[in-house]
Amino acid sequence: MKLCMAQANTFVGDWQGNADKILAVCQQAAVEHPATVVVFPELTLTGYPPEDLLLRPQVAQRTDEVLQRLCRELPAELWVIAGYPRLTERGLCNTAGVIHGGQIVGEYHKQQLPNYQVFDEVRYFVPGDSPLVVDIAGTPVGITICEDIWSPTPAARAQAAGAKLLINLNASPFHRGKREQRHDLVALRAKENGFPVVYVNQSGAQDELVFDGGSFAVNANGELAVAAPEFEEGCWWLDIELGRVPRIGDGEKAPALDDLAAVWQALVVGVRDYVNKNGFPGVILGLSGGIDSAVTLAVAVDALGADRVHAVMMPFRYTASMSIEDAEEEARILGVEYRAISIEPIYESFMAALADEFAGLPTNITEENLQARARGVLLMSISNKKHLLVLTTGNKSELAVGYSTLYGDMAGGFDILKDCPKMLVYALANYRNSVSACIPERVITRPPSAELAPDQKDQDSLPPYEVLDAIIECYVERDMSPAEIEAEGFAKEDINRVVRLIDLNEYKRRQAPVGVRITQRGFGRDRRYPISWSWRNP
Repeated sequence: MKLCMAQANTFVGDWQGNADKILAVCQQAAVEHPATVVVFPELTLTGYPPEDLLLRPQVAQRTDEVLQRLCRELPAELWVIAGYPRLTERGLCNTAGVIHGGQIVGEYHKQQLPNYQVFDEVRYFVPGDSPLVVDIAGTPVGITICEDIWSPTPAARAQAAGAKLLINLNASPFHRGKREQRHDLVALRAKENGFPVVYVNQSGAQDELVFDGGSFAVNANGELAVAAPEFEEGCWWLDIELGRVPRIGDGEKAPALDDLAAVWQALVVGVRDYVNKNGFPGVILGLSGGIDSAVTLAVAVDALGADRVHAVMMPFRYTASMSIEDAEEEARILGVEYRAISIEPIYESFMAALADEFAGLPTNITEENLQARARGVLLMSISNKKHLLVLTTGNKSELAVGYSTLYGDMAGGFDILKDCPKMLVYALANYRNSVSACIPERVITRPPSAELAPDQKDQDSLPPYEVLDAIIECYVERDMSPAEIEAEGFAKEDINRVVRLIDLNEYKRRQAPVGVRITQRGFGRDRRYPISWSWRNP
């Protein structure tokens, strides 16, 4: 048996476009490998996650229309397995259908509906409770969907129903360390049930979620037979030797990306698909000469090409000459369109207009925020005029503690580094320079500063980033209490200060742009805290 793992990058809501992609892959497969099984990801027809599009009454009709088209146009000799929402008597089901000979010969309804982290499937679907085993080329093949593989029950039900091979359709989003988790889990399911497992995953990005592909197959003993590359759309083939216990022949095993390379690719794919799927001709960002904007610029160029990236340096009286020099050098190396526009006259105009309102009041953070907001007005105006998406450059550490300005440096449409803590940003800069030098060394080594006041340094207002990031990870990603964090060896004063800032700044995060998720607890879908609340962690 030949089996094709079709690692597709689907587009949410584009039933016909996603069907076109299925047809193109299958028509090519029929020419190259007749009598082939072609497997697509979870919810292929709608794209994943369709969210509240699933609540619209037209979903059932659109799905039926596209399935009828596929039955008419797919090569009859192929066995095609794809995902879609199916309205049943019990409600809407997350379904995998098997199409062969111009008809749907079987449908499986997902049994385990995830309702944690970024997943909210209980809101839309009812669970299935029955296995599906289809005879393909004399071999009983079981079908499951994504979360089903994380529970022993669906695979065991398929095995009890006679399955000798299991195919699992996925739309499994990336986070750091996810690839190893998947491999270990699928190997366990294979060994528990004594059959090979084929794991087919989606590629590409949808809003803040990135799907890293990395489809693979293991034999009944759990050993890896084939592994597709990560973050690539395409087709990867398996040879399956049929018998009492089918065996997957050894094939291509794409090497795993190391942690920093995987994060970099996730950021690149995330911004590329967000820009392209939303129809932007390009992007614009404020290039400050600091580490965050430097890394953001490099990711954007890797994702879109230099001709689609615009950078603006917006100096003020507190901007260091080295910042201006480094920003210009970054733009030159990467070949992007670059200009400098001083915010001094804009700031002075605002201050003159506010003179009566501010009369008799001391200078405070208001004047700093006004500088950031002047920059935000410039970037958004260029965005409107040139139809460019504004990339904000804030990182997870800043977003956690509110070290950013609403309607200033937070103004924009997409934040590449939203889920990247500051220390990871430094590591990413060094990683990208190891590929080809594009970030001046002193951008990485100089103390970070917002440059909104004379001789300002980030650590005047915050603990050292090594400490800050560790406390944020404990409190945000691991849900530890301040007492538990203190037991890890951190100073109580630092803990209380950081936790208070995280709690107080939920209102800012609600107004922040979306950005690429790379951890298991990103701000937004993963962590939904109230803005107004009285209880605090003891």
